[in-house]
Amino acid sequence: MKNLDKYKGCLLGGAAGDALGYAVEFLDEPGIMRKYGPSGITSYDLTNGKALLSDDTQMTLFTANGLLLGTTRGRTRGIMGSYPSYIACCYREWYRTQTETYPLQCENDYHYAWISHLPELFSRRAPGMTCLSAIEKGCGGTISEPINGSKGCGGIMRVAPIGLYFIDQNAFAPEDAMRIGAETAALTHGHELGYIPAAALVRIIQCLAQDGEHSILAAVKDALARVHTLFSAAAHLQEFEEIMERAINLASSDLEDIDAIHALGEGWVAEETLAIAVYCALKYPTDLEKGLAAAVNHRGDSDSTGAVAGNIIGANVGLSGIPDRFITPLELRDVILEIAEDLYYDRPIESEYDTENWSKEWEHKYIQNDYPLWKAGRADREG
Repeated sequence: MKNLDKYKGCLLGGAAGDALGYAVEFLDEPGIMRKYGPSGITSYDLTNGKALLSDDTQMTLFTANGLLLGTTRGRTRGIMGSYPSYIACCYREWYRTQTETYPLQCENDYHYAWISHLPELFSRRAPGMTCLSAIEKGCGGTISEPINGSKGCGGIMRVAPIGLYFIDQNAFAPEDAMRIGAETAALTHGHELGYIPAAALVRIIQCLAQDGEHSILAAVKDALARVHTLFSAAAHLQEFEEIMERAINLASSDLEDIDAIHALGEGWVAEETLAIAVYCALKYPTDLEKGLAAAVNHRGDSDSTGAVAGNIIGANVGLSGIPDRFITPLELRDVILEIAEDLYYDRPIESEYDTENWSKEWEHKYIQNDYPLWKAGRADREG
């Protein structure tokens, strides 16, 4: 049974790790310690009172928007494309927030993503060049027809909502959701190790974001077993399995965190990102503060390793297990929590004539896609 507190914890934990790591993404370890002290960064580096989010959380929100857009179109129109195709539409709109100014001028004033109406997302926060270039080319990569040979972490850092969304959906087996995660990563990252780790993360999140006895270790092992079957013909499967086993073993060793992370890499590529995140989550399964501190205080891609570790630990402990100091200052906090609720409740509109389940809010989020404008107009009318 899915758990709303864990949905919120997953997305907000990921955002917290992203924001904590974003401040040190391009610093080496001596640079981090010079700026933040011997323990490194352990609290947000605030800008005008806000903990700023990077492209990792921005794209995560667009992933979620694409999932809900696809389902709502399918239910109201009776026909739909693949989930990655709707996510790609939303990624193309995210690209425009990075290259154009607010507000977007769209043909017939049509947007695919209601979050494109949020001015806060028109902030360029070190977006990955592979994501930008692949989306500029159309964002049409697939597993069978790769768009490039990249295994950068830009494919994995944004797929957690897929794990959340396909819990308790009878039409989708775990492997179906994992395949959607892989295809979503492959929109921009064509190497096997660019999309296989994304499939594994989807399954880890699926296991943790529901009630039950799944430990993080059990979730990781479940994901690895399913990856082994799903991608049995992949040329680089053994490389992925080896680094993940290394992460599991290191988490039960006596090594210092920084030495263990060095043994896994720097997180600029997807398999290293997931391995570092899994190590931190296994080492600190119920302590988000320590888990995020370990995940970001290294010389690599700190915001992405922090984001994925935060997704995993956050799904394990839930929103109720995240300290307030990681919640209150977070940029777009309310939007993140609202998206988590939408993924959880998934408004059960069966058709355009379903007046019983119809919701004006849902209509303006995932049909009209103008929710912030409609909400502001409603407030003006009611005021």
